[in-house]
Amino acid sequence: MKRIGFLSFGHWQDAPGSATRTAADAHLQTIELAEAAEQLGLDGAFVRVHHFARQLASPFPLLAAIAARTRRIEIGTAVIDMRYENPLYMAEEAAAADLISGGRLQLGISRGSPEPAERGSESFGYLPREGQTDAELARQKTEVFRRAIAGAAVASSDPAITGAQVGLAIQPQSPGLDERIWWGSGTRRTAQWAAQQGMNLMSSTLLSEDTGVPFGELQAEQIQLFAEAWAAAGWERAPRVSVSRSVLPIVTDQDRAYFGARHPQSSDQLGYLEGVVARFGRSYTGEPDEIAAELAADPAVAAADTLLLTVPNQLGVEYCAAMLETIVRQIAPAIGWQPSFSRRDPLVQRPAR
Repeated sequence: MKRIGFLSFGHWQDAPGSATRTAADAHLQTIELAEAAEQLGLDGAFVRVHHFARQLASPFPLLAAIAARTRRIEIGTAVIDMRYENPLYMAEEAAAADLISGGRLQLGISRGSPEPAERGSESFGYLPREGQTDAELARQKTEVFRRAIAGAAVASSDPAITGAQVGLAIQPQSPGLDERIWWGSGTRRTAQWAAQQGMNLMSSTLLSEDTGVPFGELQAEQIQLFAEAWAAAGWERAPRVSVSRSVLPIVTDQDRAYFGARHPQSSDQLGYLEGVVARFGRSYTGEPDEIAAELAADPAVAAADTLLLTVPNQLGVEYCAAMLETIVRQIAPAIGWQPSFSRRDPLVQRPAR
């Protein structure tokens, strides 16, 4: 395991027990948690994007703010629903955030997941063409977005102003960003597609298919198929692969009050997601040494180079930072991880000015 980051959904709720009661709380606390995570030696601060919900929805201002307050940690999304995006405007915002960070942006995108709004992207003005599926719309926008961040001409100049008609690329450009795009894949087939497109793989705590094997084994198979498809496509660079896990160590009475009912650890769960059987990964809850042994035996964690830890953000920055510190000190070494400040890692070093 080369990198570990946290993943926040950025929930807020004005309710008893919540330390994150407003949208301002959710955004400012995410920045503070990223600063704390960097001090602990973690490698990444990632946010989930949801629309029409009391959760984080507009990632680029937030990621730019995190970038300005940190120097080493990767910043990213897991994931942005491309159905909602204007791909050229998104390309401008992504490049700006990447430039502010010094090239630390890791951008997870996807077709999206179930949401509170019925056909919410249409409320944003984005309707699939006749006969086009949501997945096809997301992939079409992804293609335009990736061409734009790679510097392709996506508009023509006005000869009356420029003297000739030439192709125009979006500005700013951030070199290398096109190699730091991840596709959030929920099936083995879409993982293979992501490899063929030259995108990194981001696999979460649910897969929208089930073959009867444990979640970790199914996810490891997905990663293997991705790697084979990547090699067959002939890409020269090495891809990256992330998996997400819910890790909740119990070391204090407060931990037991919050999560003791989940211990011993739960098993995988099956359910229906948009009409198909889906397998949901378990939470790792218990004593740190128990979790360390079980994570070390997780085949998907072993196959990935990046582990994203979902955090219970409504418990506040202090609690989440303490939880991450327990993981860093007592669990992460079992999966071969070292703090980023104890190793050379050119991918996350901000260039000198």
